[in-house]
Amino acid sequence: MAAPSGRSGWRSWAALVPAALLCLAVRAAAEPGTTSGAAPSTAEFDVRPGGEVHSFSRSLGDYGCTFTYSAQGGTNEQWQMNVGVSEDNGLFSCSIWRPQGKSYLFFTQFKAKVKGAKIEHAMAYSQAAAGAQSDIPLKQEEFEITETTVSHKEGKFRFELSKLVIVAKTPRDEL
Repeated sequence: MAAPSGRSGWRSWAALVPAALLCLAVRAAAEPGTTSGAAPSTAEFDVRPGGEVHSFSRSLGDYGCTFTYSAQGGTNEQWQMNVGVSEDNGLFSCSIWRPQGKSYLFFTQFKAKVKGAKIEHAMAYSQAAAGAQSDIPLKQEEFEITETTVSHKEGKFRFELSKLVIVAKTPRDEL
């Protein structure tokens, strides 16, 4: 298959790259074995309102993911975090989401930080897919991505969060 050419072709490729990275992350999280015998891990945790800052972390070998947030309104919500490493140990993925789809909490801040890898792609969503509902991404101006973090942008974030997906490149030992 030939690569698309021209300006619209570039946009097509630019749209495919994040999708391909996410597919790799999902595949890494779904595969039963990874390098060093570290299996993907999914854990449930409560996102608690009340305005206090809370954190939840998971590690997988040399890599880790920490979700820090503050939320208001409602009651505790059950969320999940999944961490995984690709079979070739080249990518680390971290997904944080509310399985029921939309969160009814009012997030005043959020930050997801990866340890041991550099973020290649990340996306934040105001609504996670559930039932007949689709993922609804936050607007790019609502959050920022650095080498190791995805976080809200003060004054731009509209207080809705239901899912974060991060794909990070792990350091490679060159021979």
